[in-house]
This record gives sequence, C-alpha cells and structure tokens, in this order.
Amino acid sequence: MPQASASLSAPLLSRRRVALAIPLLGGALWAGAGGAKASTPVVRTRQTLVGTAVDIVAEGPDAQHLRSATDHAFARMRELESLLSKYNPQSAISRVSAAAGRQPVAVPAAVMAVLREAQRVHALTGGAFDATVGGLKAWHFGEGVQRMPDAQEVARQVNLVNASDLVLDTNAGTAFLRRRGMALDLGGIAKLPILQAAMRALRDHGVENAMVNGGGDVLVSGTLQGRAWRVGLRDPREPSQLLGAVSLQGNAVVASSGDYERFFFHDGQRQHHVLNPRTGWPTTGIHGVSLIAKSVAEVNGLGAAMMVMGPDASKALVQGKADLAVLIAESNGQVWQSSAMIQQLGAA
Repeated sequence: MPQASASLSAPLLSRRRVALAIPLLGGALWAGAGGAKASTPVVRTRQTLVGTAVDIVAEGPDAQHLRSATDHAFARMRELESLLSKYNPQSAISRVSAAAGRQPVAVPAAVMAVLREAQRVHALTGGAFDATVGGLKAWHFGEGVQRMPDAQEVARQVNLVNASDLVLDTNAGTAFLRRRGMALDLGGIAKLPILQAAMRALRDHGVENAMVNGGGDVLVSGTLQGRAWRVGLRDPREPSQLLGAVSLQGNAVVASSGDYERFFFHDGQRQHHVLNPRTGWPTTGIHGVSLIAKSVAEVNGLGAAMMVMGPDASKALVQGKADLAVLIAESNGQVWQSSAMIQQLGAA
C-alpha cells in the first residue's frame, strides 16, 4: 500500500485532463470523397457535461434538423447527469448515499440500470470495480481542492467500501446502502451510458451518422460523409503523440481510462482518481487503458477495473474476447495490445 503523509506542506500540483482517444475529423467535415456526399450538411456542437467537453458531430440532409436533434441529445445527457452525479446533492445517487444505513431510496429506472450494470461488472472483475468507492471521502481531486489524506483516515474509510452492501430491489425500484457512511461513486461507469443516451436521442430523431465524444470516450454510428470515422489513440507516456488511429463505422465505442485524467503530485508521486477499492489508494501498474467494441455493454466499467487489477490479471480477463480490442499502457513503459487491437491499428 502506498505510504501517505498527513503533512500538506509539500505543494499539490494539479494537471489538466488528457483524453486518450481523440476523433480525427480533419478535412472530412468540409469535403467528401468527391460526389454527392460532399454537400451533405455536418453539424458540430460542444457543451460541457460530466466534467469534460462533450462534442457531437452529426451528418444528415437538413442542418436545422441536425441542430434540433443535437439539442435533444444534450438535454437527455443533462437529465441523466443530474440523476447520476455524486456532486449534485439532489441526484438519485446522492440521495441513496445520504440514506445509507437508514432506508432504501426509490430511484428512476435509468439509475437502476446503471447500478445493476455496476454490480454485474463488480462480479465479472472479482470486485475490482466497486461503485461504493464513494465511501473514500478523504480524497479530493477537483481543481483547487486536492488533498492528500492521512493513512489512518483511508484505513477507516476503506472499510465502508463493499458492493455486497449495495442492495438493489428491482421490483420495488429501490437502492439501499446497508451501513452508515457508505456512499456511491459511479464515475467509472456512468459516463458511457450518458453518452449512449445522446446517441439514442439522435437516432430517435432519424440521425444515423453521428459521433459523440466525451473526454476520450467516443461513440460512433454510421459513417462521416461516406467514410469511416477515425479515432486516434494517444500514447499515455507522451500525450502529444499518437500510438495510431482506428477506423470505425456502424456502431462502435472507444472507452479510455487512465491515471492522467485527474491527479496531483504529492512528494513527487502521482496521486490519481482511480482508487483501488481494496486498499483505498490510487491504483498502480497500469498508466492507461483503451478498449474498442461494438457496444457500451462490452466495455463499460472495464477500464477502471483493469486499472485496479493490474496488467497480468487484465490480460487474462480479456483473453478469448475476440471482438474486444484492448490497449494497456503499463506503468513500466511497456504497451500491450490484444490481437484485435493490433488488427484495428493496422487496418486504419
């Protein structure tokens, strides 16, 4: 377990987030590959959501309709964020945490779906993903509020992290944390469903060709002016450089996790927001993970879990999943790619 100091005399230095996956739109927004596709309207909109910049790029025959569809997509994301964010004291998640050890709380169906998914990933990863890491309240990674907790404080709070004490009653539509002091944090599993809700809203409005990008998590549908969407994968060791790019069309998702998103340095050591639910301390062994699949369900929560599991267990977890492309940047500087990822990067 990392050694912690209660002293705050050492400077706490924050760093801006770096998205590991970045859309490579280039000239495709302005010129197609010759022909009718070149004149098809493309609308790009950016708003701040889920703590990051979210971009929607949509293509269709009518620009005004695209803008209306995009507005609905952002509205749907904001609605879900208001339910799932631990930073909103009125959210369903915050209300469940506030009632910990006292009583079950009724939650909307969309929230129940994410909580059930969290429990599924908890079981799949042998507890490496745990939605009750919100109990580790001593850690703060927001701008201007970074804090290095005392080791004894972490030791007390890690006893409140146990997904087995999250009781979901799907018939009654309630969620309950059994012990006082427990709290939910869906940061590792809520963003992709929020982005997916935007994609569904676009499709409900007849938009078949679109991309939703939220801080390095990218969902695509269809094509962009008749060509595949291209997404670059940064080198976590050198964020200014790309390891390569992948070409995606139809339905696909790129999910990224890493210790480069929210962190600060304390006594020369990086302290980051992906916490090991077993120890209460930031994970070690993996610097960043990128996953590519056809659906959100295949990758949601896995990045954070793999950060906890470490390189060897993570590689074992994804073995046999031929349709899942995986890139693991290890803390020792090595980069491992699954056969599917090698093929993806080679074909781009």
